[in-house]
Amino acid sequence: MACALPRPRPPLSTVRRWYEEELGWPSTGTDPVELLTGLRFDVLEMPADAGRAVLQRMPRTGPVALLRPGPGEKSAADRPKLLLLIAAGGAEELPEILEWLEWGTLAADLTARGAGGRMPAPAPPSGGRAPDGCGAREAAGWVRPPRPGYEVENSLPTTGIGAGIGDVGGAPDLVRLVSAAATECHRARLVRARNGQSDRAYGDQPLAFSNASRMSAGTRPRSFTL
Repeated sequence: MACALPRPRPPLSTVRRWYEEELGWPSTGTDPVELLTGLRFDVLEMPADAGRAVLQRMPRTGPVALLRPGPGEKSAADRPKLLLLIAAGGAEELPEILEWLEWGTLAADLTARGAGGRMPAPAPPSGGRAPDGCGAREAAGWVRPPRPGYEVENSLPTTGIGAGIGDVGGAPDLVRLVSAAATECHRARLVRARNGQSDRAYGDQPLAFSNASRMSAGTRPRSFTL
């Protein structure tokens, strides 16, 4: 597949204007621009290989960005990551949801950014769409870009009354999204281990096994699943 030439990053003022004026998302005054989490949205973060599998299972999730590691970085935290936007407050619920799903040992792979956090601001999409090619210079790029004119809160995975109902066709509720993400994080880690891509070069994190992973292997009663 042909790879697009690297695009120059838009001017700082252009990036800030698009997020703050077109979307109403608060950002930092730094260069590069970062988006503040915990206000309009939180972020669910996972390894990119697991995240791609989640997106295949769930075609409607709200905006999604890809975070690329810097050159020469070799820790588990520096693998390519997928950032899925979820409703504000979701980051606080993640630990309890993982414990309830018996996935508590996956905390190192499946994390969240909430109140007081931030995420890199990808370059605004061209014509409302993510840029084609693989040569973007910025650390983060949109996989599923946000759409101006849509209230982000109404299209993001959440819990409680109205969960699963969004203005873009019905985002999954947060519990289902976390369940799928945890399962795919576990599967991705097993695949890396099977292919000799040991996590020892990335922090020597142990493999996680739970009732959820036993279900994936066919040893957990299906009545326990979501």
